[in-house]
Amino acid sequence: MITDTCFAVGPWALRETWLKLDLLPQSESVFALSNGHVGWRGNLDEGEPHGLPGSYLNGFHELHPLPYAEAGYGYPESGQTAINVTNGKIIRLLVDDAPFDLRYGRLRSHERVLDMRCGVLHRTCEWTSPAGRTVRVRSTRLVSFTQRSIATVAYEVEAVDTPVRIVVQSELVANEQLPTVAGDPRTAVALESPLEAEEDLAMGNHLRLIHCTRSSKLRIAAAADHSVQGPEPTQTSSESNADVARLTVTSLLAPGQKLRIEKTVAYGWSRFRSLPAVRDQVEAALAAAGSTGWQGLADEQQSYLDEFWARSDVEVDGDEEIQQAVRFALFHVLQAGARAEQRAIPAKGLTGTGYDGHSFWDTETFVLPLLTYTSPGAVAEALRWRQSTLPTARDRARQLGLRGAAFPWRTIDGAECTAYWPAGTAAFHVNADIADAVVRYVSATGDQDFERTSGVELLVETARLWMSLGHHDHRGTFHIDGVTGPDEYSAVADDNTYTNLMAARNLTEAAEAAERHPHQATALSVDDEETAAWRDAAEAMHLPYNDELRVHEQHAGFTGHQPWDFAATRPDQYPLLLHFPYFDIYRKQVVKQADLVLAMYTCGEAFDTGHKARNFDYYEPLTVRDSSLSACCQAVIAAEVGHEKLAYDYTVEAALMDLDDLENNTRDGLHIASLAGTWMALVCGFGGMRHHGDTLSFMPRLPEKLSRLAFHLEIWGRRLGVEIKTGIATYTLLAGPSMTIRHHGEALTLTADSPTSRPVPDATEHPAPEQPPGRRPGHPQQRRARL
Repeated sequence: MITDTCFAVGPWALRETWLKLDLLPQSESVFALSNGHVGWRGNLDEGEPHGLPGSYLNGFHELHPLPYAEAGYGYPESGQTAINVTNGKIIRLLVDDAPFDLRYGRLRSHERVLDMRCGVLHRTCEWTSPAGRTVRVRSTRLVSFTQRSIATVAYEVEAVDTPVRIVVQSELVANEQLPTVAGDPRTAVALESPLEAEEDLAMGNHLRLIHCTRSSKLRIAAAADHSVQGPEPTQTSSESNADVARLTVTSLLAPGQKLRIEKTVAYGWSRFRSLPAVRDQVEAALAAAGSTGWQGLADEQQSYLDEFWARSDVEVDGDEEIQQAVRFALFHVLQAGARAEQRAIPAKGLTGTGYDGHSFWDTETFVLPLLTYTSPGAVAEALRWRQSTLPTARDRARQLGLRGAAFPWRTIDGAECTAYWPAGTAAFHVNADIADAVVRYVSATGDQDFERTSGVELLVETARLWMSLGHHDHRGTFHIDGVTGPDEYSAVADDNTYTNLMAARNLTEAAEAAERHPHQATALSVDDEETAAWRDAAEAMHLPYNDELRVHEQHAGFTGHQPWDFAATRPDQYPLLLHFPYFDIYRKQVVKQADLVLAMYTCGEAFDTGHKARNFDYYEPLTVRDSSLSACCQAVIAAEVGHEKLAYDYTVEAALMDLDDLENNTRDGLHIASLAGTWMALVCGFGGMRHHGDTLSFMPRLPEKLSRLAFHLEIWGRRLGVEIKTGIATYTLLAGPSMTIRHHGEALTLTADSPTSRPVPDATEHPAPEQPPGRRPGHPQQRRARL
């Protein structure tokens, strides 16, 4: 994987069989461990060499001014950037005074394995120092799903053939020097030494550092405890200063003897709590982890993941890379959201600072659908975070002269952080995306308590925005003008079809939720007149359509724009946004990422079969996929309209976005939405799964290259297993009471442990549309970007 033979393909692990220093930045991202609260990049234990040091806490950030050539009303004044917090991973090693640095001496073997069944990163290497002393180093790293604040490392050094004097330095390090990367707008803003020291401690085997950010005034504490096992005499000492706390362990090892250090690190942060309170928080977390012990933490991790894989695994026969990739995707999406707990799920998770660590609409549209059917508790927490930011979103709406809430395009703590308003402020569809996630979660889980306490408020305030943003014309048709849909190459347009359809659903669902929960509606000052207006607007929503072409327009007038001159666009001029002025892109028929095609997935009931096929054929030659969010959507609709081979190619692209580093920016962190899109392409594309209200349907068809696809879902308190082979699909109710699904339109009633099989009808074959020149999925010169 990562297009190099040092990465082996396996169904349950990502294995690197040899260390290549030029791949360190990418491997640090793919080997990252996280639980949604704490994130450690897959840096080498000794800290150097590295591509990008990375230790992150979800939501922990620093502020910086946003630059504008010319000020404008309503422009956000301050940006937010996720920062590298206190590094607890570092365990430096000296072998007879020679630093264990893999750039020197002789590296005899080196292997790293991300074990996705156990949730740990293993490392084994054998190294001979320049002086000829050979040691074997083994480490196992874990970020706990069960104890949210805890990350831990078991580090073991063994003398191989001669006695060696070993010195190990286990450290907490703040304000690490970071590499600077110039010329790439996707890379996070570098903030130098953002942490101001407040307290440091080294006592016995115990270390602690407490810092505060300069501008955002967030306080962070990191503490570490150690268990040291080695031959006599093994000695320890500790010291600390403002930015470093260090435990030093010295030992003399005979051949075959080992020194083992188990290091447990606890993190805590707060905007409001005092220094003593944050200090006590991490000390309590360490005490709890200490009572569990290293093996206990590993056992808890295993049990947690056993349950996760039982309800979410996807099996693929016929393509071993896709099998590995989809489990890699599921594992990293889980890591991004499992313990976020009323924090955002960033676009890169906690694997890097790409996109400044911001959260986008990706969360609700790509990540939460997967989690809804596999880890629904994480969805409720992510949406409660959105609810917690409603005061800021209401203030933003008032600033823009609107009612309700205007949720940000990109943010960490709920405030808008984009300095470019056409692709930010104007992308109001984020409101409808949040509402859609609320409706999907409640429908799939039946969580009425969540709907009552959180969902109603989110639906009401997002609906109010559409009523103040849109208007009825003289014929009574409802329009939403001057917005940016998912396609950021068509900014500030009228009646974007995706936005209008999603807004109509938002309005209808808000009215129905208000009726189901009258007490909450009254508290929000919702009355019958307002809900009637919502329904009227939804029913009258305009959907632009070209009668001559018999296709829906991405936005009003889009099909009348001049086509982009693809023939004159060189392969090295993609992504277009880095090589052409926006004003030229905005007025041409060229699509950055699936927009109307995405609408046919999220709001498929609004299109008949013929329109879906014609729309797909029309927009496919215009879509350049200068975004990692596009391939999975195109895969789903390509599969639905009968282009299985093209759907397969797009699935491969989504699945290997990071494992093959297709955008050349895996170094900055993983594309969590594209990873989630791998599941979407397989389950909703080839599995044909659609869930609308109380209807769960499947229209499965496999591409020629796959012989079997099987997956599990949790919905309505049931666990469902679906297996698709060539020509036949089998549905098994694994847990819960009987349920009814639909298979290619046929209603099937499933009962526990009684598999039901049905034939899969053959697809109607017709020629697949072409893509823009040089933009076929898998083309070697594709290089995409996203701002």
